[in-house]
Amino acid sequence: MRTFSHFIVTFLLFVSVQSAIAGGGWPQPKGHGYFKLYESWIVANQHFTNTGKIDPNVTTGLYNTNLYAEYGFTDRITGVMHFAFFSRATVNNLISESSGEVITPGDAINGLGDSQIGIKYGLTPKKRISVAPSLTFGLPLGISSGGINGNLQTGDGEFNQIIRVDAGTGFNSSGKSPFYLNVYAGFNNRTNDYSDEVRFGCEGGISLNEKKFIAIVRMDVVKSLRNGVPSGEVISTSTFANNTEYTGIGLELNYKVSKRMGISVGAAGALSGRIIMAAPAYTAGIFFEL
Repeated sequence: MRTFSHFIVTFLLFVSVQSAIAGGGWPQPKGHGYFKLYESWIVANQHFTNTGKIDPNVTTGLYNTNLYAEYGFTDRITGVMHFAFFSRATVNNLISESSGEVITPGDAINGLGDSQIGIKYGLTPKKRISVAPSLTFGLPLGISSGGINGNLQTGDGEFNQIIRVDAGTGFNSSGKSPFYLNVYAGFNNRTNDYSDEVRFGCEGGISLNEKKFIAIVRMDVVKSLRNGVPSGEVISTSTFANNTEYTGIGLELNYKVSKRMGISVGAAGALSGRIIMAAPAYTAGIFFEL
């Protein structure tokens, strides 16, 4: 049952990071910032196999407490950080369907989670279409092998680099309900025999009630280049399943309780996939705009 925890960590890290991003193609102005403290979690008893079918598994969960931050060092250069400062991975008891006896006891670990730090650069300031390339480093701060059997993880133990380009534009419907559209494409260079990935997606958002309420819909696609160790051939429990792929969609709702602060909730899941959990992931938190 080792690989089931691999699937869940890989998927949740994707969901938690994507749902935290505030800027898209727009870097923060100098001295401005966006900060978000939020919880993300997923609990699943089934997964997508390497052929795209859905199979059952022992109920597994991952719960992350995260800090996401963007800060404008200049009008073009924005620093970005995503820090999972508390992560809890769990697996339930494996119970015999015939006798009801516990075959394998459940387990749990607590610690840091894998995190990210990066930089975004505004190529086209004050233009109709805002283009911003970014470079993000994945920091292997999480536990790559934990628990009684060494099969629980809060991180993958590998240092990766993501090059990404965002392009966004805003629209204004009679000044009452402004909305925006952002698209992106990126490449994830992975180490430790993981396959590299191509990533792309889009998001759209609309502001209502004098910009107090903001609704955002996102779609993300990850394709493996399959140039690492094939799925199922990784023996060590310190690494995740390789060649993960998915098409995911998510919804995020934000409400400002004051000029600078607000609350945010979201949900996301995979429409299709390979070697990921087949369950929705959720987020809830508060944000502050500097």
